[in-house]
Amino acid sequence: MMKHHLTLFVLLILMGCQPAPKVNKNTQAHPATITANKQVSNSLPLEHQQDFIDAKRGLIASAPLTPIKNSQGEIIWNNQDYAFVTGQAPATVNPSLWRQATLNNIRGLFKVTDKIYQLRGFDFSNMTIIESDNGWIIIDPLTAKETAKYALEFAQQHLGKHPIKAIILSHAHMDHFGGVLAIMDSPQAKESPVDIIAPSGFLEAATSENIIAGIAMARRSTYMYGKALPRSGTGHVGSGLGTGPAYGSFGIITPTISITKDMEELNIDGIDFVFQNASGTESIAEITFYLPQLNAFGGAELVSRNMHNLYTLRGAQVRDALAWSAKIDQAKRHFNQANIYFGSHHWPIWGQENVQTFLADQRDMYKYLHDQTVRLINNGFNADEIAQQVKLPQALASKFYNRGYYGSTRHNVKAIYQFYMGWFDANPANLNPLPHSESADRYIKLAGGPDAMLAAANQAYNDGEFRWAAQLLNHLVFSQQVNEHSKKLLAQTYQQLGYQAESAPWRNFYLKGAQELLEGVSNQGVELVQMRDILINTDVSKFFVSMAVRLNSEKAQGVSQVINIEFTDINESYDLVLKNSVLHAYKQSELITAAHEVNTYLKITKDMFVDMLIGQAGIKETLLSDELSIEGSTLDLISFLRLFDQPDNNFNIVTP
Repeated sequence: MMKHHLTLFVLLILMGCQPAPKVNKNTQAHPATITANKQVSNSLPLEHQQDFIDAKRGLIASAPLTPIKNSQGEIIWNNQDYAFVTGQAPATVNPSLWRQATLNNIRGLFKVTDKIYQLRGFDFSNMTIIESDNGWIIIDPLTAKETAKYALEFAQQHLGKHPIKAIILSHAHMDHFGGVLAIMDSPQAKESPVDIIAPSGFLEAATSENIIAGIAMARRSTYMYGKALPRSGTGHVGSGLGTGPAYGSFGIITPTISITKDMEELNIDGIDFVFQNASGTESIAEITFYLPQLNAFGGAELVSRNMHNLYTLRGAQVRDALAWSAKIDQAKRHFNQANIYFGSHHWPIWGQENVQTFLADQRDMYKYLHDQTVRLINNGFNADEIAQQVKLPQALASKFYNRGYYGSTRHNVKAIYQFYMGWFDANPANLNPLPHSESADRYIKLAGGPDAMLAAANQAYNDGEFRWAAQLLNHLVFSQQVNEHSKKLLAQTYQQLGYQAESAPWRNFYLKGAQELLEGVSNQGVELVQMRDILINTDVSKFFVSMAVRLNSEKAQGVSQVINIEFTDINESYDLVLKNSVLHAYKQSELITAAHEVNTYLKITKDMFVDMLIGQAGIKETLLSDELSIEGSTLDLISFLRLFDQPDNNFNIVTP
């Protein structure tokens, strides 16, 4: 029902134009890139050591370089991948981003303060351990079961084995809950009941965020995190917020305690917590907490040691900058006695004044972006114009924890514009523009043909005007006159833009785009089988939403059909009603009017249904299974299933 897998060489240069740059897989920095990165070095105190002192503080044991493998023996996480991140930045990496990558590369088990420990560098995010009266409280058990198991066993090796008393899932992003089943499967979690604490709405947010547009998001995430890029000074150096996510087996669990109120107090095995409801900021469902006995603030991802995303490049709903800033201000005021901050990413901060300054600066960063963007909106500027104008003031920009290593000022102000104004900039010319491929051909014709546009792009590249070169070459690549030289030169242009980027996702996007222009689309996506434990815990109604957005309207033209699906193991039954090329799903227990006239009745277990979705059970196995039975027209069921697209998550991005 769902499939998830994840020209001729022509070189024509007009006489008298600039010589063409070398267009093979040259990965050297252009002189303009070298100059730009030197300017960054000269403008920031990159040699400042306090962050490095803090990132190493409390080290108990460095993370081993042993690769972490899945059950099939495939490496899903390898600390050795980032061993090259040391010393001075190469010319091919923005030196500010290199500094951040170097700090993120300090890995191991750390003592934050009495009773608080962190495992950093075992995955994209941190796992935190709090010693309670009778065992451990685990906070954010990483992305994958494999990395969570490895990290827990590493901590036990150095701190001893203790019963797991509770697990706190701070928010509904995979890198903070995906490894939870490994903790629950440990002998220490089986000694006694384990409380699972999460924000209200956690399960809904965690299982639904990627369901509707999940295939496109998964494809774009391979760009954002540089999954297929080589780990090197000319490739992926990290993600700013961390190194990179582990692509292992993901799980989820239903919370036993939901935090519903602001400043909700809870004692967990002798440790007092004051929870802040931070939902609607970095995540739809999120909590931070204060530990009054330890004077420590667990900031989750409300704050972190970089500018975060108001809009994430992989695709997601835009986040509310004003609400985000207000929640940081609330934490600053309510938890003003905290002399330690620790978070779901990066390294801690010690000292009450330092924590207060950090919270104030992050608060002001998001509010500055919000206020100045809206000011310019009200002065008639569009998103691109605002992105070109807004810059953080020196008082904020000079703080490394406000730098755009993950989010960036330019794409965040566009997010704020989108939040208030949507996609339309009010210019009638942009109300119904031509599709890109069609307009590309016309721009090329207007420029005097492909040779003239290629010559102009060569000139722009040689002059170090890479943004302009990319726009010109993108027209050529998306036109009918595309040639290999245009693709290779665009790849080189993207490389230079990536080498200059301070934002790791920007770098990864540029370099991944260059890679696909040169080598074609790779098949290194996320397989749905890795998501089985997530899907098993997903409300089945979400699957029908996913089906509805895959309905091929042309194939469904004039079709009227009703399929009843009964999930025998969870006692839920749905009518899938197809009419007017629209699919509706009605839960039978919620139907007000009479039942629909059904063409086919399908009885199936939820587990079998999920296995069909992820490709673990084929049609033959499904039809012969005891977990499925069909009443009515089997042909109607088959014809119904043929109406849905089977999208390929390796669709083209940098080519038509």
